[in-house]
Amino acid sequence: MLDAFDRCRLHDDFRPVTELGAYPYYRPVEERLATGEVVVGGRVLVAAGSNDYLGLSADPRLKDAACRAIRSLGTGTSGSRLVNGSLALHETLEGRLAAFLGQEAAMVTPTGFLANLALSALAGPRDTVLADQLIHASLIDAVRLSRARLRRYRHNDLDHLERLLAGSDPAAAGLIVTEGMFSTTGTLCDLPGTAALARRHGARLVLDGAHDIGLLGPGGRGAAEHHGLLPAVDLHTMAFSKCLGTTGGAVAGPEQIMVYLRHHARSMVFSAALSPSSTAAALAALDIVETEPERRHRALAAAARLRADLAGLGFGTGASPTTIIPVHVGDVVLCCRLWRELFEEGVFATAMVPPGVPDGQSLIRVSTTALHTDAQLDRIASAFAAAGRRLGMIP
Repeated sequence: MLDAFDRCRLHDDFRPVTELGAYPYYRPVEERLATGEVVVGGRVLVAAGSNDYLGLSADPRLKDAACRAIRSLGTGTSGSRLVNGSLALHETLEGRLAAFLGQEAAMVTPTGFLANLALSALAGPRDTVLADQLIHASLIDAVRLSRARLRRYRHNDLDHLERLLAGSDPAAAGLIVTEGMFSTTGTLCDLPGTAALARRHGARLVLDGAHDIGLLGPGGRGAAEHHGLLPAVDLHTMAFSKCLGTTGGAVAGPEQIMVYLRHHARSMVFSAALSPSSTAAALAALDIVETEPERRHRALAAAARLRADLAGLGFGTGASPTTIIPVHVGDVVLCCRLWRELFEEGVFATAMVPPGVPDGQSLIRVSTTALHTDAQLDRIASAFAAAGRRLGMIP
């Protein structure tokens, strides 16, 4: 037999990146400060790639809630929700999330990835899942686990989606899976058009709100509320690791579907339940989302300012209206070199390369939070100016 370990090598693109000392991943953070900064290698850097859009992960209210939960319930749950890991605290959070998203019920999971994997229980080998080209890897894995037929439509291309829907087997069940706010580009789903097509063709609409729930909409309920279409979404999935400042995830939808998933979703049945500390932190974060809209307003305003500054320098930043600013580079090696130059300038951003983005579309993902000050935004822009000129990327 062939040795399975022989194929376990990094992609050839990473060889020059490593030789240049520009490998951008698995950099250990020693401390997260409540100032929008992190300590890496003893240096204080501006965190410019974080998903902590509302700046809640270091908020003392979340820390206090987590500590109280640990004192009364311990550090773990000892088992899956199905058997002995369910807590009253889980049910409280599920009730709050369902009410917040205008759904009948919710199911809390240990991570956002596992919330999306739970969708695998909703489809089978004869069914069709139509998904935006840019959906998260966890959604792709859910479809693979279900063994349903996956058909990808070009990003936000409703004509392409309609052709795929029209060509689908009318005897098969159909799901449309998309994201409210796409994690690499910051673009929003064309939800009005997608929801209309779902209704027209009798498909169920699943919306992953990992990055937008807590950030968008008048009440922070995400892209669906932003478009005035909360009732049009059949199922929401979400992750607590973005706007809620902790870890965990959830699925929200009709009561019947939540009951079914609690018994048939493998990622739910066979995973230890979310820790008491993370559950309590998520509840505290939800209180803040509902009562402090100024946090999301600040994060979005900071992004608008920084996007304009970077575009003014000559960088391609796309058309994202959200807190995510994709600085397009293209080449993998150049992208990692830009990441290293930014790091040396005191800015900790994120390099996105294939398979996280399509081939030839590597980018630096910059994101703003409610904690970023104007001085920090200026520092990020100055770092891009210096790094981009050294690499010959801008005039």
